[in-house]
Amino acid sequence: MNDLILESLAKRVEALENALATKADPSRKDWRKVVGMFRDSEFMREVDEECSRIREAEREAARREESAE
Repeated sequence: MNDLILESLAKRVEALENALATKADPSRKDWRKVVGMFRDSEFMREVDEECSRIREAEREAARREESAE
């Protein structure tokens, strides 16, 4: 590519980056701030265990259906 095309592309990328930066909503909540929030919660451990049991039961049911075919 010639230098004129590369320069034009660089300007367009810069304009897009600036446009996106001004659109970003700083008040929007970031999910990464809550990671680990419930780490020491007995309730959340129970929820996780129950979800695991449900998923495993669904997997077993799917395996039984596959093997019956």
